[in-house]
This record gives sequence, C-alpha cells and structure tokens, in this order.
Amino acid sequence: MSRNVSRRNLLAKIGAALAGVLVAPVARTAKAAVQKVFVSTGAAKGYDPTKHRWVMAIDANRCIGCGLCAEACKKENHVPEGPYFRTWVERYIITKPAPGSGAARGETLVDCPSGGMHGYPEPAVPKEEIQHSFFVPKLCNLCEHSPCVQVCPVGATFDAPDGAVLIDPKYCIGCGFCIQACPYGCRFLSPITKTAEKCTLCYHRITRGLKPACVEVCPTQARVFGDLKNPAPEDPIRQFYENNKVQALKPHLGTEPRVFYAGIDKEVR
Repeated sequence: MSRNVSRRNLLAKIGAALAGVLVAPVARTAKAAVQKVFVSTGAAKGYDPTKHRWVMAIDANRCIGCGLCAEACKKENHVPEGPYFRTWVERYIITKPAPGSGAARGETLVDCPSGGMHGYPEPAVPKEEIQHSFFVPKLCNLCEHSPCVQVCPVGATFDAPDGAVLIDPKYCIGCGFCIQACPYGCRFLSPITKTAEKCTLCYHRITRGLKPACVEVCPTQARVFGDLKNPAPEDPIRQFYENNKVQALKPHLGTEPRVFYAGIDKEVR
C-alpha cells in the first residue's frame, strides 16, 4: 500500500517537473485546446460539457458474465485485438473456509480470460467448496481526483467539466505515466497508435444523447448510466442509489470514483 502511494507521488513529481521545465509550452497549448474545443474527443458539435454530469453505476447482482459489454466496447471503440480492454468482466470465487479454522470465508480466486468475452472455464475448485461467486464489470472509475491527470506531463489526460476523464491522442506522447498511476488498471498503451487509451464512456455517443455501448447491450441492465444534472423521469441512477447499498472501489485511496457498485464483496479489488 505505502509502496503504491510512494510510486504515485514520485510519478506526480516527475510529471510536474517535466510539465514545468521541459514541455511547459506544449502543456499550456494542450490544456488551452481541450478547455476550448475538446480537440479529439469526438464530442458532438455544440455539446456543452458544463450542462452535464455523467455517472455510471453497476449492479453486480445482475451481471451474468456474458461479456457482451466488453465485446461491444471493442467493436464500438476500435480497441486493438488481443489483451487490450476499455472495459472487462472479472469473476470472483469465494471458497468455503477450512473446517475448524474459525474463519468466515476461505480463499478468493479471481480470473478474467479474454476480458470475459468468451466465457469462463470451470472453477479450479469443486462446486461444493464454493461459498459465493459473482461477476464484476470494470472500467475507468471517473475519479474526482484522478492520479492519471496529475501525472500527465503534457496535459493530454484531462478532467472534462461533465465528469468524464479523457485523453487527447494529439498530445499524448505515450510515456505511460498515466498507466502506471491508475490504481484501477484501466489504461493501456495502444500497440497501434502508441498512445494511452481507456474508457471514455463512449464520449462520441453520450454527447449525442446515446448510451455507452456497454450499457446499450447489457441484457440484464447491470450497467446503469445517467446524467446527474439532467435526471430522467423515474431516473435509474436515483433508483439505484435508493435501492442499493452503494460502494466505490478502493475508497481508501482518496480518488473519489464516480463509478458506483452494488452487490460486490469486500474482496473486490
């Protein structure tokens, strides 16, 4: 834990030094560009990010691990083939405690073959030894205090006024600082463009009044998407908050994620 924090602090210092000393003109240009016109985000013409506040919620109780969300994301956002994902689904298996141990639970096993797109193998433990199992979709956590933004030396990664955390590929230099800084493992370096990539909530869709692809295809409505500034009638986000015990991942890190979960176990990481 302390090692991770120290590493992020170090990256932040390096990023600040680079931004302030080596590439200050580039950083200023990048920040000015994204603040004015969202250069490469794919936002609809005339879209005003100050009038929206996007949020995502996930009900793990509803997720069946079909992987359609990960598959749709790959196709919609042209994610490279192979082990690269903007969203994926993990399977958690909690085993029963050893007899006489006095423990409330046993070992936690986590797997995610092919991002969950093609199903899961039989558990490594017999079914009679499983206490609980469930699926957890993962994606960018839309942090209020984003470590990735803090360490980017050129301002390519930035917080949009509508709550999205975006990357402008025109300014990304592929240094990988943001990938190392993300505590949720939500970023990767594209083998094609050599720039950082991550979930954008399908920004090109939501700024045109559409849902993210992963939300659109979910057969069980495990993913809930909404706009806090423009709630819909019988707003699903409000209902999600009212009907569930809501949690965020790794709250102890102080990143204040804006992706919220229901039905997850304390072992989810």
